[in-house]
Amino acid sequence: MSTPTTSTTLLDGADPAPRDRSPARRTPIGRPSLGPGRKLVHQLVLALVCAGYAVGSALGWGSDELALIMGDFGLTAAAGAAAVSCFLYARTRRVRFRPAWLLFALSSAMAALGNLVWGWYEVVLGRPVPSPSYADLFFLCFAPPAIVGLLVLAARPVTKAGWVCLMLDAWLIAGSLLTLSWSLALAQAAKFDGPSVAHAALSLAYPLLDIALVSMVLVLHFRRSYVNRTAVNTAVGALALTVMCDALFTSPLMHNNYHSGQLLDAGWFAGSLLLAYAPWAASRQHGSADEGHTRVVHEHVPGHRPGGHPHAAPHPSAGAHPPAPSPPQGGEQGRYPANRPITGSLAALTPYLAAAVCTLGILYNVLNGRSVDRVVLLTGGAVVLALVVRQGIMLLDNITLTQELAQKENHFRSLVQGSSDVIMIAAPSGILRYVSPAAAGVYGRSAEALVGTELADLIHPEDLGCVVHEVRRFLAASPQDEPTTRIECRFRSGDGDGGWLNVESTVNRHHGGLIFNSRDVTERVRLQAQLQHNAEHDPLTDLPNRALFTRRVQQALSGRRSSDRGIALRNTAVLFIDLDGFKAVNDTIGHQAGDELLVQAARRLQDAVRKGDTASRLGGDEFAALIVGDTTRDRAARERHILELADRLRVTLSQPYLIDGNDVRVAASIGVAFAEPGLGAGEILRNADLAMYRAKAGGKGRVELYKPQMQQDVVRKAELATRLRAALHDGEFALLHQPVVRLDDGRISSVAALARWRSSQGVLFTPAEFLRVAEDSDRTAELGRWILEEAVEQAADRTASGLTVPVAVRMGARRLLDRSMPLGSVEALLTRHGLPSGSLVIELADLDPKVSLDELERRLGALRRLGVRIALDGFGGGYGALTALRRLPVDILKLDRSLVEGVVESARLHKITSGLLRIACDLGLQSVAEGVDLPEQVVALRAMGCTHGQGMAFSGPLDEYRLRRSLATGRYSVPHGPVEPAFAGGAPGVYTSGVTAVLGSGSGLRSHTETPVPPT
Repeated sequence: MSTPTTSTTLLDGADPAPRDRSPARRTPIGRPSLGPGRKLVHQLVLALVCAGYAVGSALGWGSDELALIMGDFGLTAAAGAAAVSCFLYARTRRVRFRPAWLLFALSSAMAALGNLVWGWYEVVLGRPVPSPSYADLFFLCFAPPAIVGLLVLAARPVTKAGWVCLMLDAWLIAGSLLTLSWSLALAQAAKFDGPSVAHAALSLAYPLLDIALVSMVLVLHFRRSYVNRTAVNTAVGALALTVMCDALFTSPLMHNNYHSGQLLDAGWFAGSLLLAYAPWAASRQHGSADEGHTRVVHEHVPGHRPGGHPHAAPHPSAGAHPPAPSPPQGGEQGRYPANRPITGSLAALTPYLAAAVCTLGILYNVLNGRSVDRVVLLTGGAVVLALVVRQGIMLLDNITLTQELAQKENHFRSLVQGSSDVIMIAAPSGILRYVSPAAAGVYGRSAEALVGTELADLIHPEDLGCVVHEVRRFLAASPQDEPTTRIECRFRSGDGDGGWLNVESTVNRHHGGLIFNSRDVTERVRLQAQLQHNAEHDPLTDLPNRALFTRRVQQALSGRRSSDRGIALRNTAVLFIDLDGFKAVNDTIGHQAGDELLVQAARRLQDAVRKGDTASRLGGDEFAALIVGDTTRDRAARERHILELADRLRVTLSQPYLIDGNDVRVAASIGVAFAEPGLGAGEILRNADLAMYRAKAGGKGRVELYKPQMQQDVVRKAELATRLRAALHDGEFALLHQPVVRLDDGRISSVAALARWRSSQGVLFTPAEFLRVAEDSDRTAELGRWILEEAVEQAADRTASGLTVPVAVRMGARRLLDRSMPLGSVEALLTRHGLPSGSLVIELADLDPKVSLDELERRLGALRRLGVRIALDGFGGGYGALTALRRLPVDILKLDRSLVEGVVESARLHKITSGLLRIACDLGLQSVAEGVDLPEQVVALRAMGCTHGQGMAFSGPLDEYRLRRSLATGRYSVPHGPVEPAFAGGAPGVYTSGVTAVLGSGSGLRSHTETPVPPT
């Protein structure tokens, strides 16, 4: 991936348009705020009432009497409405600054009483208002509560110096206004040339109180709290309008010519109504502000100390104004409850404006040729002194702030320089403007060498696109919703040849650029990669494990292009490999040698497959290989190629392995399955596994290609196993018995228990079918218990009826050692049914080399002590028979059916059978030939020394009724004939003289394994 030609793209893409990101607000319960629509209606009504009053005042109300009424009692009503409104608002729940609104209510009540007294004189009594009067008393009481209320609304200082600064600010404004007013008019009013001293004092009290009220209005303008600004601003405007009208009333031009009902009353009227409307002026969007519940989200701007809480008091060094916070970026001034820059500038100039006003007052007297009044000099001097003190406090605070700032800068500089993380500041153009000293230890380059370089040049080209995309997305997002983001990429280490480091960075905004707080996570990434590798690979051979192999098979099945997917899919194959004889390696030379064999086999498998193919160890001695298909259209050729590859793998894996200086040999059975449309990874692995098991069943060391018939056999076997489970519970099994006859006289010496199954659907399953299923299913133990219990129970019933004959039950060696059938269970079974000793014969079958002969010998010895006789079944037909005969306590030898079937036709089998019977005779063991179906076989076996026979030559399996009838007879007829067979030329032949078959049942010959269940 090529890098961009310029690095400015790294930080481009931020949305320059301002967005409406004002924080969500809510109106608490009990807040009597007005909705936007109702608020506009109320404002229109207020404006219309004030305008109507002003028009009426300008027109004289039509008559002098009405003018007096409207001028006196109209103002009384307006002031009374303001008092009631402020009082009711103060009584509502969760109201901030309740004392201020109560004081405004008291101030308005004083104004209403003053106007009421004024109207009493003019309207009711019909005479001029005396001076002074009770009306003047109430009017004079209007200003003090309003002044105190404004002080309550102001942001309260938190230190003594703050209170001193507040008083100085108030005096600077009041003193400047007093100086100017005294120079212009108050000096003349102060002369005691009026009718009385009280009249002169009254003429001075009004302007002085107005000056104090104006001073507090101005102080509040710069120091007002941000809580419910709309209501506070409306109240301040109402008081300012009232003070302005008071100033006009006290001026010489208006005072002497004033009478009720003039246009001046409209100003007082409007001021009172504005004060009445002020508490309810907040809209629903800002309705919770006065309760202090506004949620303000402060944007974190790196490099700047965030401003204080809106309710916090200003620092004493702020002069007559709180410090204006930095204006937000992106045109989001509406989000911050802060003064505009011009407002902050005027607040900063307030002390100097006060001094300028004092100077103007003095210059006015000088320019008019009058001597400077002592009051002006004293007031001006006090203002200058307050200004000097105020500036001194500011200077001390600035020094303190400078020291604190220097201390904090040193503190943060120490943190940055001592941090192990690298802090970088990138300009909007992508150029690094600052890099912390930690870069030398992390990136191998000094901070000075990195400053001025382009950030894009340090990021790995393959990661640059993702980094640019994330940075653009971050800059376009809302700062309050996403103040930071995290980026992980590879960063250049050293001067260019030091390789790449994995770096994780936390990114913040900074004046249109970005701050990167980066740390080296290379070791963590390597550890994660190693953990991921370990989770997907076999720890012994380092081949992909089953999970990764299955995922790659799925990718191979679904990741083809649509144009060639069908052909390539059918050419994709999975090879399932199993090492034959591996367990014997573990058992003989140890597990460590077995592990070494697996490692060598994995290496051979990995070297044998192509580069694009996948070799895997699925577990134990099972391996697999994914052969990815190509676009070869000749499927036969492709299959031939895969089978040849599988055969080469078989040969390669079957070569001797050199382990600890010894050659170890194992074979490989391989199943091959090709992908087909619609098959998933699990299905194709299952098919290959089935083919592998077919290869093992066919003789091991072979390659077998999957065919659909294999799956059908598995399904049929599973269905049969399911039906077999149900048959065990539904009683569909029947136990038959086949007599075992003495060959010399035909007497019945015992009976062999044989299970038959006729399903509820009427289907007869032969033993060859259901016994194979039972041996492979989890119901083997249950079926074996049922046969044993049923055979013992029926034998006990026969014994009770006087037909005492031993019963033989066939059981596998594994079944005898199964913990589910302990030794005591056979003893308890015999005791429960009262079966005498010697009445049970256990036919030991399926001698497995994996079965411990020592353990089996102990088990059989315990059974013999119970009076159970042991028969060795299948003698001469399998491996280990002589070993078992040597080690195990055996009473009876049952010749294998394969020997009996060919004893007449084959001279070799005749000799082998004769030798085995001679061994039984020498050991004093009883011998039983199973599968004796022909008279010739009876004659031959008897001549060889065989003592007993079982088969269709005497009787097939019988139900209980026919068995009891046969036992009542007690014997079968046995054929008699020549004792020496004659073979033609020593080759397989037949007897020269035949003997007529005498069958107990008189029916045709039939294999005992196919005998149906007789009717009962």
